[in-house]
Amino acid sequence: MASKEEMSMSFGSEAETYESGRPDYPIQAVDWMLQPVVGGERSLRVADVGAGTGKLTRVVQELGAEVVAVDPDPKMLETLRENVHGVPTFVGSAEHLPLPDASVDAVVLGQAWHWVDPVAASAEVARVLRSRGVLGLVWNVRDDDVPWVARLAEILHGSHAEKMLAEGDPALAAPFGELESAQWRWSRPMNRETLLAMARSRSAIITAAPSERVSIESGLVELFDDIGAIGDKVVELPYVTRAYRALRP
Repeated sequence: MASKEEMSMSFGSEAETYESGRPDYPIQAVDWMLQPVVGGERSLRVADVGAGTGKLTRVVQELGAEVVAVDPDPKMLETLRENVHGVPTFVGSAEHLPLPDASVDAVVLGQAWHWVDPVAASAEVARVLRSRGVLGLVWNVRDDDVPWVARLAEILHGSHAEKMLAEGDPALAAPFGELESAQWRWSRPMNRETLLAMARSRSAIITAAPSERVSIESGLVELFDDIGAIGDKVVELPYVTRAYRALRP
């Protein structure tokens, strides 16, 4: 099995697959994360860290904020620039942000905090946040209370994010204190092609040995046949979006 670091840096090889297969974030969840810093006289400045192909970036932009995108993988940022225009991009990570001190009102991470060192990342995020700025964390998690989605989870062997969230809220460190949370339930219409792209965009599959990948793909084909996801027929994949926010003192 690949190391956690190898898995965290694997997405660039499947950037286009990630873009087509992964869901967008509900605008209500992103708005909720930013609410503590909305309402000032100047334009809100937000850093999307672990921005990937821009799934979260474009929603923050839609809410009217000025956004900078940071990701450790240049290939992911290249795809982001193709899909989200007018956003400066920087290579970096939550532990090493290429941003000045006290330069942003919010730092947000989508599907990314489970890859970071929470102690180092908390300190670095606090460095670039202005006083009373907000750290927002969000994950789209498939709702495996639905039987066929639970079967899908078994085939895909779970993810680092799913395992972390099953144990409780994400860990933060100084100087952040109380962590607020909220969640939204929704579903995404998908066909066989987008379902396969969603699965193939996962780090565990990208880094799997060829024999393991063949076994996983065989299980997916059988499942998608069973639920009627054949050709262009659409099925609804249920999600729970879990969002968190904490203020910098």
